[in-house]
Amino acid sequence: MSAHLDIAAGADPAAAALPAHHEVAPEELVKSFEEADHHEASLAGYSFEDWICLGFFWAMAGLVFLQFFTRYVMNDSFAWTEELAVYCLIPVVFIGAAMCVRRSRHIQVNILYRYLPQPAARVLSTLVDISRTLFFAYVAYLVARFSLAVDNEPMTTIDWNKSHVYWLAFAGFVLMVVRSVQVTWINYRQGFSILERPEAYDGVDE
Repeated sequence: MSAHLDIAAGADPAAAALPAHHEVAPEELVKSFEEADHHEASLAGYSFEDWICLGFFWAMAGLVFLQFFTRYVMNDSFAWTEELAVYCLIPVVFIGAAMCVRRSRHIQVNILYRYLPQPAARVLSTLVDISRTLFFAYVAYLVARFSLAVDNEPMTTIDWNKSHVYWLAFAGFVLMVVRSVQVTWINYRQGFSILERPEAYDGVDE
């Protein structure tokens, strides 16, 4: 009845239809912050390759900042910062890729598994696991050969052995092989993979 009277008096009908504004008491805000403080951070989901990747990432960030500072503030940039920053990106990519293998977070297409019968999907998923492991092992072999080929070759701006950087890439592929074998074994024991049941992996990293 009051809404009709407001409309008749010239009030905005849309404003009359809005619910009443709910004010939050300060005690409720304090309680919500206290509940948020009780959530404990857990590092259980991280492995040593995560910390190695994080270390190289911050080293790369520091080199980029140093390059920016020396170029635009001191007007005399260090030439070696750019090269070392690029070389820091190599372990970030390949050791970080091992982290993605462990968490099954690489790009994958699973639409085919929606239409295959369960036994055929299980066989195909197992073949994918085996093929992935063999691929990583073969690329690790190629990277090792390349690292040996550039042994004792110096960097452009610093007299450091360039092959050390590529041995880090080799270590990343070896880690990918190890993590791929572990994921294959887990998929075999539980009877499915992320390709067959992606919904089972939703929120596992939270």
